[in-house]
Amino acid sequence: MANPSRLSTSVLLTCAAIGVATGVLGGLAGWITLPLLAAVPVLYGFVLGVHVLPGIIAQEALRLPWVALITHGIAALVATAMAPIYAGQFFGTALLFGGIQELVAALVRYRSWAPWRFFVSAFVIGIVVAMAVFFAAHLGAMPLWAQILYLVLSLLGPVAWTAVGLAIGRALRRAGVPRRSRT
Repeated sequence: MANPSRLSTSVLLTCAAIGVATGVLGGLAGWITLPLLAAVPVLYGFVLGVHVLPGIIAQEALRLPWVALITHGIAALVATAMAPIYAGQFFGTALLFGGIQELVAALVRYRSWAPWRFFVSAFVIGIVVAMAVFFAAHLGAMPLWAQILYLVLSLLGPVAWTAVGLAIGRALRRAGVPRRSRT
């Protein structure tokens, strides 16, 4: 009997379900972007951190290569359906965040699923978010305290959302969601 594909139908359907749920959150985050940048721009980096969820949940629940990128791609499709104006940002974020999550997992050969590994990717993503959005939100024109608060929240956003994603992924594993074929 042939070995089943590592990315079985069950795995792909799980990625799709996670991608749809997190894509809805991403779409909502997209719609609050402009009002948030206008009213309280220092919170934007924290809100942008929600986009780590697809890959974190998929990797924690399934513990397989490529599930972060696949799930991020599906989430980007769903978010784009909700907020088409941000399609480029959704897909760029999916590639960047999913790529960082896959790279960190690949560096440990997809063998370590300890929380520290997820938080390493979250911290790297936080640095990228802080640098990119600092310029997009024109925070240089803000007082120093606002700039510092923004940077701290931008770093903490992906870390906090990663903790949420790990909890959801663990709950999915306990519920038996990642069904695997036996050979």
